[in-house]
Amino acid sequence: MPTIGLIIIGDEVLSAKRQDCHLAQANAILKPRGLALSWVQILGDEPVRLTRTLRQSFASGEIVFCFGGIGATPDDRTRQCAAAALGVPLERHPQAVAEIEAQFGPEAYPQRVRMAEFPLGAAIIPNFYNRVPGFSIGEHYFMPGFPMMAKPMMEWVLDTYYADLTQAMTLEKGVRIFNGHESDWIVFMEAFTIEFPQLRLFSLPSLRADGSRWIELGIEGEAALVEQAIERILDEVKERSVDWEWVN
Repeated sequence: MPTIGLIIIGDEVLSAKRQDCHLAQANAILKPRGLALSWVQILGDEPVRLTRTLRQSFASGEIVFCFGGIGATPDDRTRQCAAAALGVPLERHPQAVAEIEAQFGPEAYPQRVRMAEFPLGAAIIPNFYNRVPGFSIGEHYFMPGFPMMAKPMMEWVLDTYYADLTQAMTLEKGVRIFNGHESDWIVFMEAFTIEFPQLRLFSLPSLRADGSRWIELGIEGEAALVEQAIERILDEVKERSVDWEWVN
C-alpha cells in the first residue's frame, strides 16, 4: 500500500489561534477504507520552508493531502509555493474560473478569481460547499483549511482516484492495566511482537496528579489475528494478577 501523508498549513495553526481538526478528520475518512496515515507535518505560511517541504514531498511519490493556504489573500501562499516547488508557472484554470463565476457572478472579479490560479497541469477538486475548487497535481491534493469543506473534497479524491485502494478494515482491542509501569511489561511486549509481527502493538501510559497510573496495552490489525492475540495479552494479565479493564 502507498504511503499517505498530511500537510496542514497556516500560521494560525502553529500559533494555536486555531486548533487543527484535519488530522482527526483524515483518520476518520481513511480508516473505513482500511487506510492509515504514515506522517503529518504542520507548517506556517512562510514560503521558503513551504516550498522546500513541497519539493521534497513531490519527489517522494507519496499520496499527500494538503490543507490550507489556497485563498486569495497575501498570507495564502500554498498555490504559489506548489508551483515553485514543481518549477512551473501559475495559470488560471478554466474549470476553476467557471466554478467561481457560477458561484459569485460579477463579484468573482477582480479578487475571488485569483483562487482559480493553479500550477500548470493541475486538475480541480470540486468544492461542494461554495464551489471554490481545490486542485491536484502529482498525487498531491490541495484543499481549503476549513474542515467542513475539506471533508467531502478528500472523500471525493479517494472515491475518484483511489477507489481500488482499500484493505479490510482493521480491528483494535486493548486493556487498561492499573498501577503498573511500562518497564514491567517490556520483556513481554518484545516477545509479543516476535510472536505476532503482523500486528501493531501499542502501549500508552497515563499518570494523574494524585500519583495513580495505568497503561493501555493494545493491538491493531486483521480481526481474526487480533482476537487470537488479545487472548495472549489477557493470559499474561491474569497470570500477573493485576487489576485491569477493557478499553472502549
